[in-house]
Order: sequence, then C-alpha cells, then structure tokens
Amino acid sequence: MANLVIVESPSKAATIKGYLGSNYKVIASKGHVRDLPKSTLGVDVDNDFAPHYINIRGRGDVITQLKKEAKAANKVFLATDPDREGEAISWHLATVLGIPLDKACRVTFNEITKAAVKDAIKHPRTIDEDLVNSQQARRILDRIVGYKLSPFLWKNVKSGLSAGRVQSVATRIIVERDEEIRAFVPKEYWTVDAQLKTASGEELVARYVGKRKLESETDAAALLADLEKGGFTVANIRAAEKKKQPAPPFTTSTLQQEASRKLGFQSQRIMKVAQELYEGINLGSEFGGVQGLITYMRTDSLRISSVAQEAALSLIRGKYGEEYLPTSPRVYRAKSNAQDAHEAIRPSDVTIEPKQIKKMLTSDQYRLYKLIWERFVASQMAAAVISTTTIELENGKNAFRASGYTVKFQGYMSVYGTDDHQDEDGNYGRLPQTAVGETMTTVSINPTQHFTEPPAHYNEATLIKFLEENGIGRPSTYTPIITTIIARSYVKRNGKALVSTPLGEVTTRLMMENFPDIVNYEFTASMEDKLDSIENKQNTLHSVLTDFYGDFEKALEKAMSQTTRETVEIPPEESNVECELCGSMMVYKNGRFGRFLACPRYPECKNTKAIDRNGNPVVKKEVEREVADFKCELCGGDMVLRTGRYGSFYACANYPTCKNTKQKVLEIGVPCPQCGAKIVAKRGKGRASFYSCERYPECNFSSWDMPTNELCPQCGKQLFLRKSRNTVLCHDKQCGYKREEIVSEKNDEETEA
Repeated sequence: MANLVIVESPSKAATIKGYLGSNYKVIASKGHVRDLPKSTLGVDVDNDFAPHYINIRGRGDVITQLKKEAKAANKVFLATDPDREGEAISWHLATVLGIPLDKACRVTFNEITKAAVKDAIKHPRTIDEDLVNSQQARRILDRIVGYKLSPFLWKNVKSGLSAGRVQSVATRIIVERDEEIRAFVPKEYWTVDAQLKTASGEELVARYVGKRKLESETDAAALLADLEKGGFTVANIRAAEKKKQPAPPFTTSTLQQEASRKLGFQSQRIMKVAQELYEGINLGSEFGGVQGLITYMRTDSLRISSVAQEAALSLIRGKYGEEYLPTSPRVYRAKSNAQDAHEAIRPSDVTIEPKQIKKMLTSDQYRLYKLIWERFVASQMAAAVISTTTIELENGKNAFRASGYTVKFQGYMSVYGTDDHQDEDGNYGRLPQTAVGETMTTVSINPTQHFTEPPAHYNEATLIKFLEENGIGRPSTYTPIITTIIARSYVKRNGKALVSTPLGEVTTRLMMENFPDIVNYEFTASMEDKLDSIENKQNTLHSVLTDFYGDFEKALEKAMSQTTRETVEIPPEESNVECELCGSMMVYKNGRFGRFLACPRYPECKNTKAIDRNGNPVVKKEVEREVADFKCELCGGDMVLRTGRYGSFYACANYPTCKNTKQKVLEIGVPCPQCGAKIVAKRGKGRASFYSCERYPECNFSSWDMPTNELCPQCGKQLFLRKSRNTVLCHDKQCGYKREEIVSEKNDEETEA
C-alpha cells in the first residue's frame, strides 16, 4: 500500500509527488473541507463558545475521495501550509478521516525542495492543538462580530451589509485619512535657490536655509533684494563618510510594499504569484525539474537558516569578491509581536539566479522572483560606503547650503540598487571642488512658490504598512482585508489610491458611535496579541472569547435598543460625468450587476451608463449590423439583424419610432408536405425550435418535428425527425413507421438555428 500525502493545492501536489516517488500518493484537499455554516451563527455562545462545523457544500466529492484514499493507504501525512490556517485544515482533515489527534501525521516544510520535503516526511509530529485553537478563536470572533453586527447595519443603513472585526478597522483608517485630506488647508511657502559658478567654471545649486520665514511673495522679494547687495562666499565645507546598511530580507508586509512600489502589483496579484513560486515551477532537467523557488510567503519573521545564509555568503564570495562580505554574518531581528514561525521570504536555492530561469517563468513570476532574490542576496552583503559633502555659503547674513554624495564602495548596492539619481560616473549629486573663502559667481537666483500638500491617500502598500506597524491583522490576513472592504463597497480604488465611499463613511461613523472597541486600533491589536497568546500556551480559547463577548454583548444590546427605525441616509457618490440628456452630474449607484452611473434626476431623467473597474463610463462601440434584403412593412425603413434573449431577429432601423420586428428564420431545404413551399426553422416559446411553412398563415403547416426529404418505406408519405428521441417517424399514426436515428452534426446546427 502506498503512503498518502494530503496538501492544499493541486500544483503543490504535483511538485511534491515528483520528490517522493512511487511509494507515495499526493492529493490536494483544495483548501478547507469543513467550516461554520453560512446560514446560522454556528457558535454556541452559552456552551463555552462551542463551534458547530459542517462539511462545506460542494466538497462532498473531495471528501469522499480523501476517505477512500486514506482507507487504502499505509500511512497518511497531512502536509497543509505551515501556519495557523494550514494547521486548522489538517485538524479538520484528521477529524473527517478519523485520524486520532495523538497520531504523528502532521508534516510541514518552509520551502518545497526535495531535501526539505523528504526531511519533513521522516519527522512527522502530532497536530498542534494550540495553533488550531488560535485559528478557531479568530474564526469564532470574526463570525460573532459579523453575524451579530450585520442586523444592526441592516436596521440603520441598508439590508445586505456585513461587518468584520478587522475589516471595519481598515475601513476606518481610510475614512479618517480621507477626512484629514478634505479638512486640510494648504499654506503658502517659498524656496529660493541660487545657481552659482565656482572659479573653475563648475556649477552648483544652493538653497536658502536661513532664519527668515518665506511665507509669501513679499518675503521672497525682500530676500532677493537683500541678496543683490552682496556676493556668495564659501563659509564651510563638511566632508564625511557613512555606511549605508542593506535592508533585511522580505516579510509578507515588506514584500507587498516593495512589489507595489517597484513593480506596480496589487497585493492580490503579489500573493498569487508568490504562491506559484512557492508551490513549484518546472525548470527543466538542468535544474532538477519542478522546483519550489521561494520559501513560504506568509511570514513576519526576519530569521533565515544557517544553511541558506552560508549558501548566500558563498555565492557573494564567488560572484563579487571577499570585500563584498560583511565582517560577520548578518542577523536581523523582527518586531516583538512577530510570530517567527518560519523564515523570512528568500530563494529556496540562492544559486538559481533569475536570469538563468527567465525563459521558464512568466513575466510576473520572473519580476517577483528577481526582486526576492536580489533583496535576499543584498541583505547578506557588506554595507555601501557613502562620501557626503556639504557646502555652506553666506551672502551677508543669509545662509545657503548645497549637499551631495558619491558612492565610495557599492557594497550591497551592486545588487539591490538605490532609486537616487546617478550620473555617468556613478556619482549621486556630486558637488564641484571648492575651498573655504572662495567667492562664487551668481548665475541666477530663483524663487519658487509652493503650497503645503495634504497627506496622500492610502494605497495598498501604505495601508499594509500601517496595519503592520500598529499590530492590526497578520501576514495571512492583509490581502483578504483589502479585498473584502473593496468587495463590500466600503472602499474603492481610484487609480492606485484607496478611497472611502459614502457607504464606508456612514458605516464607520455608526460603528464608532456604537461599537468604539471594534474599530479601535489598540483594541484590535491587543486581540491579535491574545490570539498569539493561545498559540504560545499563555491563554485559552475560552478565556479570550469570554473576555471579549461580555462587553460586546452589552454594547450590542444598548445599540439595538437606542437606535431608531429610521435608516441613515447614504449620500450619493457624485461623479465628474455630465448627463448628456439633462446636464446634471451623474452619480454612482449599485445594481444587480454591480456599480453604474445614473442621472440624479431619476425618474424625470432615466439616463444610465455602464462603467469600467476604474469608475469611468464605458464607450460603446458601434456595431455593424446585417441589413435584410427586405424593408419594414410598416414604415419602409431598413430591417437590421439583432440578437435578443431568444435568438436572432430583424428589427426596424428606425426604432424606437418604429418597433416592428420580424423573426429570423432558417431554410432547411425541405418542401412543405401540404403545399410544396419551403420549410423554415423558427423559435418558439423559450428556446425550443419548431418548423413551419414559409407561407404561414396562408398554409397552416407547423410541427415540432423536423420534416425530411425521405419518404416512408411503408406508406410513401414524408418522414419527420424527432430530435428529442433521435427517432425518424411517419406522422401518419395509422402507419406507425419508426426507427432510431443518429442526428448528424449538420442537422444539429440547423435545428439550433
């Protein structure tokens, strides 16, 4: 009997199967097989918050296959992802398959390589129930909040809304930033730059750094008048060297921030591509076939294994030289609340360089792997050495300053470059040679008006950074949080920016008034710490849920009793699109098929427009329509071919002035058995086809069965094809001739037409 290995995804199953050989069968559970029911709370709050799990609808076939394979297997290994969610999936699988929880069946690996997978199979462990309880506590908390708060929102905002424990906080973050932007009042200020020339003819630009406040054009003009009285003299030159240290390898948060900034990827796209790199890519025989290219991508740890570090140092030594190695191997420390369950995100095999496998990867896979590879290698390299120069100049009592630097030693920057401007000689803002006391020639003095700018809208990268810095959510939840608040229309994308909607603002205000703890940053972060404490055996599932539910239940009862039956008005979201019929500015609305633009003067004006995913009107392309060879019998206009819910038909080109329509028919090349004219196929009620004489109603012949050119061998009358039974029969019931027939492909097409 073969051993059975159960993983989450089919692609991972294919990779692992290649490592383990014929004694192992690897199949995928395709995620969770059990969960709380959707139709009820599914949590018995009066019985220690006992959850009621059921098999997920639609997973019956998967569960049946898993049971069959587990029963026939010698051993069963549960190899789901190495995190809370993966541990919970293994726990559910063990329950469904009847595997005792004290049996060593759980295997985990931080990277999908042959060595890591084989080593994990050799050292199975029991399911970590503390890790499972931590996941259960999160699931139950989220279910209680969502299930209990949703009716409150239905009552006061509109039906169909739902609340989320962490999603509500994320919405609040974006709402408050938008409020801050709207309340921002810009202030005027001026800068004054002097373009100067040294005695050797080289130029530099120095900026005014004196004590005068330049808050208006008058202030700037006064400074310029003062500068005209004197000249610019070098007062001081400061030169220094500093070391610029490399950034640590990626965590989930920093990967999403950097891939968003450098590659322009959204978080969902980043995690999808990272998952593909983790689960395995076929690199061909040169690189050993299917390989997992990176370590597990949901992590907040900065730790790396000693084996991976030694491999990186060996590569740096051989590729760049000894001087590019740090004086001692680098150790990065994560934040105090990091779970540190597995390593930072790094290449599984650092010797596989991105350029070597570019042809085997998609464009997205290559770009993300290159980013991860370069960041990891750079993190193990020596610091860059920067030579900085600051020139301080005086014009009377007015101080100016020019700064620049050159790179003395590239260090890690030779792999993971800087975004600063670099000249042809590899210098960054290099300043010309000069000396203290030198007088410079004034080329020009340039005053520039500025206004302070409001804080920027959050985008996915900056929101994830805020969530991480404030301990809200965990690596595995960042992407689902953003996806959910957009899907629920609390937040929308405006280019790369995340902007709150009127619905999000109204909902956030209600939540802050009635459930301040739920949308409180510190409270949400403390709940994350409590969930971690369950995993670390410092707390229990029951105590965490009990502590939360008491205050939550009181707040819910108070909110439901105090709020009125009148729903909160959601202000319409105005667009910058003008209604071409009445001139009003159109507003966004939600319908059965998503958002669309509508005239605010409805029902007086019923104009609507479809929009694309960025909220812009969709421009309808003119479609060339087939013109019939007959005219409209009502107005004499052209009849053009159109498509409706029941198939093709001809309609008058003067619609809606003339609403004449005529069904499109298809000749089948068979004579009418009554008058000898042509038989045509037509649409009946619904989508069924029937056949009638083209001279109808003068000739009243019609039939659901298709006439043929074949005559009955018994009575000599015309035979008909009954497509529903694949039968050819005589319509003369007294004759009763019948035979089975295989319907030809041609007849299928004709009948469907």
